[in-house]
Amino acid sequence: MEPTPASEQAPRCVRRAQTVALTLLMVSGVVNYLDRGTLAVANSLIRNDLGLSLGEMGVLLSAFAWSYALFQLPIGGLVDRVGPRKLLGLGLIVWSAAQIAGGLVSTFGWFVVARIVLGIGESPQYPSAARVVSNWFPLRARGKPTGIYNSASPLGSALAPLCLSPLVVAFHWRSAFILTGVLGLVVAVIWLASYRDPDPATLTPEETRYLKGDAVATKPAEMLSFADWRALFSNMTTWGMLIGFFGSAYLNWVYLTWLPGYLTIERHMTMTRTGIAASVPFFCGFFGAIIAGWFSDLITRNSASPVTSRRNAVVITMLGMVAFTVPAALVESNTLAIVCISVVIFFANAASACSWSLATAAAPANRVGSLGAIQNFGAFLGSALAPIFTGYIAQAWSFVPALLTGAAIAFVGAMSYLFLVRKPIESETASGGAARAPA
Repeated sequence: MEPTPASEQAPRCVRRAQTVALTLLMVSGVVNYLDRGTLAVANSLIRNDLGLSLGEMGVLLSAFAWSYALFQLPIGGLVDRVGPRKLLGLGLIVWSAAQIAGGLVSTFGWFVVARIVLGIGESPQYPSAARVVSNWFPLRARGKPTGIYNSASPLGSALAPLCLSPLVVAFHWRSAFILTGVLGLVVAVIWLASYRDPDPATLTPEETRYLKGDAVATKPAEMLSFADWRALFSNMTTWGMLIGFFGSAYLNWVYLTWLPGYLTIERHMTMTRTGIAASVPFFCGFFGAIIAGWFSDLITRNSASPVTSRRNAVVITMLGMVAFTVPAALVESNTLAIVCISVVIFFANAASACSWSLATAAAPANRVGSLGAIQNFGAFLGSALAPIFTGYIAQAWSFVPALLTGAAIAFVGAMSYLFLVRKPIESETASGGAARAPA
């Protein structure tokens, strides 16, 4: 069977399934980040209501990320075994219930518990999305759909201060948690009713040929075993992606969790003005994810190695994050700071989209969810530490050293991608057998 050209148009039924899948992934991703961002938007009001210090608020902001990170390890294997439809549907229900609970709690301890459960529920979102793209798109055409579903994170982050700040001011911060939780339950019903994985028994030869693309297999992918999953950790590519995404996510989450608070505390903006100013960088991030997905596919089509080209895109965008964080921390002008932060968030979301595209290129077909989740585990270790360290550094000194620390960590992450991610993980290597020669 001849490989499918990267430019070949998808058959009609496949194209319809792709549209449904990406639309639902976008919607669920936006809700995902609205739920995450509610705490950041209502930061000041919640601290005053519950009597929390900056350090305690950092702990509360990070509680979600710790459980999310830890559950990435088992959830990737579950996505590969059970399928994204069931896992993401269940996750939507769990995280929406936890979000509603966050609007009902009255103590710091129970709020932490609600955020921990939120992290558990949201853990299937991106491993499921990576597997959906792997299922419905050929290898060299995965950058654009990956960019599209990744663009939901900055879009949700941009909409959070715009939509939730007026709600919080007009009513109460609790109403924002409850309404976004109810919205998630509605999306769960639509996802379970509408999305289906491809069924080889019903695909036409033309559809099968398109979906296999240039990654033609000699035999069907085998069911993932625990030994296969564990063997991923013996590969240097896995560790490069895990450490690299840690650095990217750390710096990104400094802004995701502390930007509204930073603008009100360090730069003395009002909450209303902060709602507008904090949304601008994340709209830039939305375009960063979209453009990165398109650009990643473009350079991959002209490269001998999809892994090398997608890795290089990650490194370049992460270095852009570092370069613009330094002036963002040091300039006196609020306007210039917002401009620099906007560029950082543009690059951060471009880096994230390229990282998830890299996972679909580096992993064997039946381990895409697993490798993506392992990489995301590294990301959310960084995401969990970022709000804590930022809160305590800002409390002891100011936000300037907190931002510069994030830039240094992101630089280390970029070097990890560059020097450790050298080749794809072949099936034999992932299963513990002999490695093939580099591609």
